[in-house]
Amino acid sequence: METKLIERLEAAVARLEALSAGGGGVSSRGLPDIGVDMSSDPSIIAFDDLMDQYAAKVSGAAEKIGGQVLDVTKLVLEAFSVEKQLLKEIKQTQKPDMAGLTEFLKPLNQVIMEVTAMEQRGSEFFNHFKSAGESLSALAWIAYTGKDCGMSMPIAHVEESWQAAEFYTNKVLVEYKIKDPNHVEWAKALKELYLPGLRDYVKSHYPLGPVWNASGKKASAAPSKAPPPSAPAAPCPPRASHFSLESSKPSSSQPKHGMSAVFQEINSGNITSGLRKVTDDMKSKNRTDRSGVVSTTGKKPRSSPATTVSKVRTPKLELQMGRKWAVENQIGIKNLVIDDCDAKQSVYVFGCKDSVLQIHGKVNNITLDKCTKMGVLFKDVVAAFEIVNCNGVEAQCQGFAPTISVDNTSGAQLYLSKDSLDASITTAKSIDINVLVPGADSNSDWVEHPLPQQYIHVYKNGQFETSPVSHSGA
Repeated sequence: METKLIERLEAAVARLEALSAGGGGVSSRGLPDIGVDMSSDPSIIAFDDLMDQYAAKVSGAAEKIGGQVLDVTKLVLEAFSVEKQLLKEIKQTQKPDMAGLTEFLKPLNQVIMEVTAMEQRGSEFFNHFKSAGESLSALAWIAYTGKDCGMSMPIAHVEESWQAAEFYTNKVLVEYKIKDPNHVEWAKALKELYLPGLRDYVKSHYPLGPVWNASGKKASAAPSKAPPPSAPAAPCPPRASHFSLESSKPSSSQPKHGMSAVFQEINSGNITSGLRKVTDDMKSKNRTDRSGVVSTTGKKPRSSPATTVSKVRTPKLELQMGRKWAVENQIGIKNLVIDDCDAKQSVYVFGCKDSVLQIHGKVNNITLDKCTKMGVLFKDVVAAFEIVNCNGVEAQCQGFAPTISVDNTSGAQLYLSKDSLDASITTAKSIDINVLVPGADSNSDWVEHPLPQQYIHVYKNGQFETSPVSHSGA
């Protein structure tokens, strides 16, 4: 017993020294000192065990990589340290109202926004940054105040948040599977930190959310710096500001374009108010500057097609007629989300480029049309998932999809869950189509299967027999 106690004290001292040396400890967030020794509290001890068991793996893998990956990993671990301090504070504090909760959780939100800022810098480690940023929304379970707060239950919230992050860790696994095993180790360790790490901790100690002290002190705002104007005030609901879309506003609040604007002008009754009057001297038969001789001077050269301004289409993300989600012309938007959907609705994605769409819930059908470098993360599809006229797209099914169709597409990565391995995949006029399936267990890498794009047709017994071309090499 004494040996274990000494080891635990040494581990605690080591963590405090690391936080002090790194300059990014909890104290830098302006968190108040609760003045109560809670080292013997079971939930705090369990949190320390969580960090000892899982955080050390992530930190060790990040140190092997170094650079920006190490920087973002330090912020992830700092966010966990801030959450631990908030859990201590909760045990001594009365449950605040929504405004008080916003101020109470501001130190945690500051760390999350620092990670989000790294996502926007642009780097070869973008997928690492997105993995870290999306995963940190799992820490927002601490903001759960009841079934009416707009969040899932704490355990479900942690699992759902990791599903969003796993879309990017899968990219890290595929990209560095052969190139650098340290990145693969980092991605696997990050997953273990949340699943089973954080999930099992919440399940054991806070399945119904944090327990506030009814007889404790009132919550006070932490004297920390204010977040940027674009940042959400608190992580409840998590990362809400990142999913706000101007195109999701009702169409009546946006200016009309094209034929809608024309009809609106006609209905207003002043359609002729801006027209000029044609006087007699402006009529062709009365103009003195016209003659039968064709002049070869004074003509302005026509502008070449290269100088014409390309038409910019209006981005759109809206539910049409209650049945069809239209996602159109989104360029460079990485946080598109559809979360209020049902099995009778379809999703049509058209003309999007370099964007990521997450579909939370079951829908009837999903179609990608004329998209480039588009990523789609979805759960369940009743009918089919279709890719048409696309280039370099990625899609991950986390639930069940009976049919997947790829037509006239160059480059597609399909990630299938264990529930969707029985899906029927149809391809036509497409090249570079790869299907990735889960490994034998949760710790195994994804297994990649390229679909054939060349076939041999041989005439036998009165008919042609078709088989894919198989390549062999040394």
